[in-house]
Amino acid sequence: MGSQATSLPVLVSGGGIGGLAAALALVRQGFNVQVFEQAAEIGEIGAGIQLGPNAFHAFDALGVGDKTRGRAVYTDCMVMHDALDETLVGRLETGEAFRQRFGNPYAVIHRVDIHTSLLEGAVETGRVEFFTSTRIEKIEQDETNGTVTAIDQNGKRWTGQALIGADGGKSVVRAQYVNDPPRVTGHVVYRAVVDKADFPDDLKWNAASLWAGPKCHLVHYPLRGGEQYNVVVTFHSRQQEQWGVTDGSKEEVESYFQGICPKARQLIELPKTWRRWATADREPIANWVHGRTTILGDAAHPTTQYMAQGACMALEDAVTLGEALRVSRTAEGHDWDAALALYQKNRVTRTARIVLSGREMGRIYHAAGVERLVRNSLWKGRSQERFYDAMEWLYGWNVTNCLNQG
Repeated sequence: MGSQATSLPVLVSGGGIGGLAAALALVRQGFNVQVFEQAAEIGEIGAGIQLGPNAFHAFDALGVGDKTRGRAVYTDCMVMHDALDETLVGRLETGEAFRQRFGNPYAVIHRVDIHTSLLEGAVETGRVEFFTSTRIEKIEQDETNGTVTAIDQNGKRWTGQALIGADGGKSVVRAQYVNDPPRVTGHVVYRAVVDKADFPDDLKWNAASLWAGPKCHLVHYPLRGGEQYNVVVTFHSRQQEQWGVTDGSKEEVESYFQGICPKARQLIELPKTWRRWATADREPIANWVHGRTTILGDAAHPTTQYMAQGACMALEDAVTLGEALRVSRTAEGHDWDAALALYQKNRVTRTARIVLSGREMGRIYHAAGVERLVRNSLWKGRSQERFYDAMEWLYGWNVTNCLNQG
């Protein structure tokens, strides 16, 4: 790589959780970073998300562990009930024994609070420039100079020494190099946030709670110190869905949850406004790297929400990219080819497992008939230690083993 290229910034397409995490990881390896966000401001929409111990390991590696911990709500357990008859299907304790086992807690948090923590961290470095209302639409590469040029919607050219596509499930970067179709699931997710005062007392549990029903499920957990509650309902749509987000209607939600028990049914009466996500994922791919360009987060491995690991995987991606760059550094500088190959090698299998496991968990949550009875018997009598053993592959990830995942 020429001396001109080494002085250039690294370009990051996308200013969401994955893009900001990537920026932080890159700065920690000595790079200056330019982040391009198509929205008018760097921000986040959505509602709550769940954070496994692996996410906290990533936050610490990115230098924003304290910020994020201060904004999270720490749950006592994860619990699943049958939405038809209130049967307890399974309970995973996330208290002291869980923390001892995995080195970090389980928590729930508002997406905005994660994004704020990462943004504050990026701004504080003084080495990340943000360009809003800027949509990267095309990428060109100059192999001779070792540079990448991103072209935005106005034809403006931005040149860097590498480009990270963190531009979400509908990634332009992925479309240019892979151009594979999304897999629209037909599953629709409604999300809302409800104030504590409006939330039913008999559901104010300090838990990530799931009610599993036939072709549907409901989730609730506290946010922001218990002042709000996240409510999520999912169902199999009767109509042909198009991947995207729209405003929802209470009437539609109610039409899918006729048979569920009154306790769980309270949840769908609560929200004053809903946002409606028609979901999709993509088939896992083995090649994320094209010259000096790679993809990260939902651009690399868009998944359904059933493993509650979408944001966590983006954070892991960013940390792994940073570590791959660190160990690939030579006396002449960073070896991007070696680093990106190492990054890909350590992320493809793990993230594909999340995508495929998400599909399987969706089937388990939405079981009907005899399959529902099998689901309800799966975890009977299982010790907490056995639950923890089963989650070791997922929650045992950290910065010291992130390059041993291939």
